Amino acid sequence: MDDSSMSRRRLLLGVGTGAAALAGCLGGNDGQGGDGTDGSEPTVTSGPTPTMTDGRLPAPVLGDPEASVTLAVYEDYACPHCADYNASGFDELASEFIDSGDIRYEHRDAPIPVADPGSWQAASAAREVQARHGNAAFWAYAKKLFENHRDLRGNVRSLFERLVNDLGLDGAEAVATAGVDRAHDPTVRADRQMAGQVGIQGTPAFVINGQIVTSGFGSSTVDTVSSALDDALSESA
Repeated sequence: MDDSSMSRRRLLLGVGTGAAALAGCLGGNDGQGGDGTDGSEPTVTSGPTPTMTDGRLPAPVLGDPEASVTLAVYEDYACPHCADYNASGFDELASEFIDSGDIRYEHRDAPIPVADPGSWQAASAAREVQARHGNAAFWAYAKKLFENHRDLRGNVRSLFERLVNDLGLDGAEAVATAGVDRAHDPTVRADRQMAGQVGIQGTPAFVINGQIVTSGFGSSTVDTVSSALDDALSESA
C-alpha cells in the first residue's frame, strides 16, 4: 500500500473514532459464563480437518497460514454486529490483506452468548462442518450462519441441516446433531477462554498478534483494523 493511501486511512480513522460509535454484543471476560445447558452458492469440496493432539480443532484460517501478522476475529454467530461485519466489512479487509496473502486471518469462537444455547450450538455446527469437510466448507457455512443469525433462537436443528444442504454438502443430520449436542464444546470453550485471557468483553473483537485493536462494528472499524494491520506489517517487514 502506498503512503498516500495510508495517510488517507489515518485521516479517516482520526475523524471516525471521534464521531462514530461502535456497536457490539457485550459479555463478561472470564471465559466461563453464559453456559446454556439446554447470491450464487459455491460448490464446496474438501477433505476432513485433522484434530490437534488434544482432540480440539485448529482455528479456521484464510490468507497465508505462515504470515508474520495474524488477525484473529472473535465472534458469536447470533451477534447482529458480527453479522453486520461479515456482510459489510469483511470483504474490504479480505481484498486488501487476505487475498494478497499478507496476513493470517483466523476465526475464533466467542459465544457471549447472544442466544443461549443457540450461540454455542451454532459454533459446534460450524466446527462439525470444518471437521467433516475442511477449511473452505467451514467459511462457507459460517457465512450462512451469520446471514441467518436471527434464527438461532428457534429450531436450530432444521436450520443447521438446511444450511448444509444449501451448500451441497453431505452429513446434514450429523452436523445438526453435533450442533444441538454441542459436540465441539472443548474447541469452542478453549477459544472463549482465550478471549477472556486477552481481555475481550464484546463481539466482534479484532486481535492482531495477540493484542486487541477494537471491539464492535461501526463505520470506523475497517479503517481502524486496516491501519493497525498496516503498522504491524511495516514492523514485521
